[in-house]
Amino acid sequence: MRVLRAEAGISQGELAQRLGVSRQTINAVETDKYDPSLPLALRLAKVFGVPVDAIFLDDWAPDDPA
Repeated sequence: MRVLRAEAGISQGELAQRLGVSRQTINAVETDKYDPSLPLALRLAKVFGVPVDAIFLDDWAPDDPA
């Protein structure tokens, strides 16, 4: 997310203001200290014009039932 924000020329404070959250929330998401709620993740994707999975990677896989 940090790269997308930098490419867009948006500060953490500006992004936070656009999304209605604190700058600390943006910082925590960028440093993997906080997983955003689904609504926040969707809003972030809209701001950057990318799918959610382009911002957040999930390497979880279900157990093999075999």
